[in-house]
Amino acid sequence: MINLLNYFNRFKLKQFCIFTYYQNLLNTTKNSVTEKRFMLQNMASKSCIKLIELFFSHKDSVHVKTVFLGEANLVFDTSKITEREIVQCFQQLGFGVINDPEIEIVERVKVAAIELIYYANNTNSLIRNSDYISERVQLPYDKISKVFSKVTNTTLEKYIILLKIEKAKELLFKNDYTLSEIAYMLGYSSVHYLSNQFKKVTGFSVSQYKSLDEPHRIPLENLLDNTF
Repeated sequence: MINLLNYFNRFKLKQFCIFTYYQNLLNTTKNSVTEKRFMLQNMASKSCIKLIELFFSHKDSVHVKTVFLGEANLVFDTSKITEREIVQCFQQLGFGVINDPEIEIVERVKVAAIELIYYANNTNSLIRNSDYISERVQLPYDKISKVFSKVTNTTLEKYIILLKIEKAKELLFKNDYTLSEIAYMLGYSSVHYLSNQFKKVTGFSVSQYKSLDEPHRIPLENLLDNTF
């Protein structure tokens, strides 16, 4: 009976030691795990989101909690990977990490404008661009416009036009919509207005562009290099 009691006491002690060991290990790991939101440049399409998710899925010490256009929220073990190394990973993928408040505003504006023109399913024809962008960025439109012009040397209005024309190019080559439908979807008051703006930005009339063998498309992250 005494031997049996001693056995159970030793068993309990062993279990307690194991529990204590793993509890300490968990606490140590917990203390080295941090969560951080990274604001990113050049995330101009949903494929960028997939790229980030795929890239970090191969890193055991990093977990992508959320990722949207323009930002990624990561949980990572600082005992295995540093914040500097994560920044280098983003740079390797072509996304700069933003530390400047004004540049952050510009990137948030770009994301809001891309969402409106590319993914809002005709919402652009129903609400004003300024109202949508101001609501998404949570800043007055006049401040947004001034910061955007200061940082990019291009007006926000011109950037939105460039986005619309790139979207028009995409829709024209798909050949699923009439020019009248495209004008409505992009918020133009008439086909004539869209046609004139298309010619001014691209140098081609709509019919000339549709006759091209290859679509002359500009990556969205490079739009500001091609102002008119």
